[in-house]
Amino acid sequence: MNDNPLLHIQKVSKHFGGVTALHQVNFEVQENQIKGLIGPNGAGKTTLFNMISGFYPVSSGQIVFQGQSLTSLPAFQIAKLGIIRTFQNVKLFPNLTVQENVMVGGYSHSKSGLFSLICNLPKSVREEKEFHSRAQELLDYVGLSGYSTLYASALPFGQQRLLEIARALMAKPKLLLLDEPAAGLSIPERKLLAELIGKIRKLGITILLVEHDMDLVMKVCDEIVVLEFGSKIAEGTAAGIQNNPRVLAAYLGEEVNHA
Repeated sequence: MNDNPLLHIQKVSKHFGGVTALHQVNFEVQENQIKGLIGPNGAGKTTLFNMISGFYPVSSGQIVFQGQSLTSLPAFQIAKLGIIRTFQNVKLFPNLTVQENVMVGGYSHSKSGLFSLICNLPKSVREEKEFHSRAQELLDYVGLSGYSTLYASALPFGQQRLLEIARALMAKPKLLLLDEPAAGLSIPERKLLAELIGKIRKLGITILLVEHDMDLVMKVCDEIVVLEFGSKIAEGTAAGIQNNPRVLAAYLGEEVNHA
């Protein structure tokens, strides 16, 4: 294992009043790895994503990215470092076009100041053209090349998922946090998503994936971390996780509870 992981979760806990959502969770994500984070509903997966991306403060422990602690940084600074996320519920700008939605992802890296943008100075005009071009490239990349002028609200749900991923890529992530990207997708759409995740890794982007679709997780992930009731109960390869008694018990228990 690399002594310098891209992301290091060190004994991270999260408390909401008297409720413990996460308890001393430890794991690492290596550069250019696809790592899965799974567990029954309420296991703490999205809570951990919210802490990594700066939406929730850490109660105790450390989150370290490229050797730098994220624990006291606000979300916008964490995004500038290269940690970009998607959400369980797609969050787009419905009254902007598909291309404009992607372009929004690039403004955190804008080199033009507010004055240049307001006054439409040559520097901001050039950058705007570059954003248009890059946004169109990313739409082509995710399979939305023919939809750039449509409003985002006009896209079917599966394509809105792809649009959110394109916008995340526009922000130049080093670490991409995908929060249940297969939720609500059809079987063919999930197959295309698995292929896209593999393509994104080839761009040199590391991926941390929260997902309930076990077929997708087992197909694309190099390693998997399993949470239950806020604690890590297992970590390893897909084959090892599939045969882990504690993991089987956690998922069987969930199925019985929902029966």
